[in-house]
Amino acid sequence: MVAAILGVSWLVIIAFNLLVIFGSFVDFIFLPKRDQLYVKRSIPNEMERGLSYNVQVELGNASAHGLRARIIDGLPQSFEQSFPLNVTIPYGEKMTLTYETKALFRGDYNVSKIYVRVRSAIGLWEKQLTFEREESIQVIPDLTEAKLYLESAQAFLLYEGEKIRKQRSGVGEFAKIRNYVVGDDPRKINWRQTAKLQEVMTNEYEPEHGKYITLLIDCGRLMGAELLTGNRLEKALEASLTVAASALQKGDYVAVLAFSKDVKVYVPPAKGMSHLQTIIRSLYGIKVDEAESNYAAVFQYVQTMQKKRSLLFLFSDVQTFLYEESALAHLNRLSKRHLFLMIGIEDETIIKRKNEEPSHVKSAMIKSMAYQHLAKKTRKQLKWQSQGLHIVEAKEENLATAAVSQYIDIMNRNLL
Repeated sequence: MVAAILGVSWLVIIAFNLLVIFGSFVDFIFLPKRDQLYVKRSIPNEMERGLSYNVQVELGNASAHGLRARIIDGLPQSFEQSFPLNVTIPYGEKMTLTYETKALFRGDYNVSKIYVRVRSAIGLWEKQLTFEREESIQVIPDLTEAKLYLESAQAFLLYEGEKIRKQRSGVGEFAKIRNYVVGDDPRKINWRQTAKLQEVMTNEYEPEHGKYITLLIDCGRLMGAELLTGNRLEKALEASLTVAASALQKGDYVAVLAFSKDVKVYVPPAKGMSHLQTIIRSLYGIKVDEAESNYAAVFQYVQTMQKKRSLLFLFSDVQTFLYEESALAHLNRLSKRHLFLMIGIEDETIIKRKNEEPSHVKSAMIKSMAYQHLAKKTRKQLKWQSQGLHIVEAKEENLATAAVSQYIDIMNRNLL
């Protein structure tokens, strides 16, 4: 239009347009074809929720020209992603790109497509190609705390600045004879071996092995309450797996039961660290249900399935459980054969309201209601504990350490 206004000949204008179209056509012809590109993805088949993993995408260029490309991997929407990946590859070469992702929710996922958008040499054309590369991913709970315990139990069991109470002297199974060190109980010195070896030797005891631990995981509606990282069910899963790792390492039998209005998953008791993988495979896909938890039904189920004396470890919402009067009768029957312990997450909102300094009438009323709520819950908790049913609450970040601490303490005191 500008050329026509300036009086340029139409023949020149048409020739120029034909030249541009021809150049564009040539640029299009030299775009790489599908069979000239090689795409491969390397992604872990198993990922832990909330942890970052590296994924590698290899792109090869078998065409006669270099290429510029943008790559988008077809990850599910629940995975964190930072696309597109920009790359320039000379002809006849391969290049490996690495990106970081994390899965935010547990479950099974399929990753199939890789989208590659190739740009022509001049840049007038882009062609999008889709490659099918089928991969299956299992997203399991975060096992960081379980690994920390298995690496260094004593370092993991530092809870609120205090070490777990030591085992009572001479209680439990005889483990071995070792050299006496400063701080050992003099009453455990083995005088026969001391006289034979001409150095002070002491007996070491450990809790009896072969006990039965049953982990009960609540999947009811209130376990879906969101916390700073994940929800209550996620924290309960991570804590229960840490307790399971601790118990299996010490030679105990571990059974797991997940429930809401009915039983969702039941893993029979077994021992050995290989059983931990069985538990993970059974639990990684459980979700929060919209229904309320039926404690009476699950306690009746436990009474039917678990005939041997066991430590029943319930991970649930304490406030909901305390007002479930129908479960008390079943627990009274269970407590004659089993040892019951419940552990839940503190309601930080209530505690925060209780500790606030009132600045006006409304805040004073909120503070008084928080006190009233906590006092009522304490009375209910004392009522349950008078029946021999122990209830513990911990902060969300300390739930796993509190749970393992309770387990170790019970084993050390031979309460089971």
